[in-house]
Amino acid sequence: MVEPVPTSKIDVTVPHSARIWNYWMGGKDNYPVDREAGDAFAAISPGVFDLARQSRKFLIRAVNYLATEAGVRQFLDIGTGLPTMDNTHEVAQRAAPDARVVYVDNDPLVLAHARALLTNTTDEGVTDYIEVDFHDPAQIVADARNVLNFTKPVAVMFMGVLGHVADFDEVRAIVARVMAVVPSGSYLVLWDGTDTSQEQVTAADDYKDTGAVAYIVRSPEQLARCFEGLDLLEPGLVSISQWRPDPAEDDTLPVDGYGAVARKP
Repeated sequence: MVEPVPTSKIDVTVPHSARIWNYWMGGKDNYPVDREAGDAFAAISPGVFDLARQSRKFLIRAVNYLATEAGVRQFLDIGTGLPTMDNTHEVAQRAAPDARVVYVDNDPLVLAHARALLTNTTDEGVTDYIEVDFHDPAQIVADARNVLNFTKPVAVMFMGVLGHVADFDEVRAIVARVMAVVPSGSYLVLWDGTDTSQEQVTAADDYKDTGAVAYIVRSPEQLARCFEGLDLLEPGLVSISQWRPDPAEDDTLPVDGYGAVARKP
């Protein structure tokens, strides 16, 4: 395959979580070191390829629901990762051309791709990218206010990224601080990798030795605590493959990632 061209800020000698995930998703923005680390994880937990694929399907279904049935026009995607296919703004603006989408990340690799690829798909919509560490929710909100109207509902999204936060109390604090400033009628969309198979637990434990940023898999019961004070939409917190699956598809076997969509009352 043709390798992407690195920049001076991108180290291609150490595996990188966003590039590994890109590899699992079938993307091309990765290097041999990333594929080696991704294959080592998959050798222990082969379901990770299905997990990556199902994570994008969950995003598509959740964003489409919010932009159509729920009438949401503002999306804050925190820890966006590398653009692939059917990114948040593409799904949202396909359903609602006037949707406004703000992506948040602080990774130089993600930033380089985002500026090139995360552009409006409609004349009416807005797509923007802000460079902030998701450990700093106050700064995220401050910068997002330049694009989003926080007096109207916002869909806040954490898509498989909070496993990179070692302290679960901090995970809950990050989510809670962002949700505290969005108005009633806003939504939280969140999924993360789970300890629902021994294979994934073992693979995640070995993953930290690759040099990539460690990823902690947590129990569904822990993830449920991120939704406290919110109204979970049916079917609640479930394996992401089983969150309102397309009846025309038959790949709804559980994967080791749980997620939900919830409304702020």
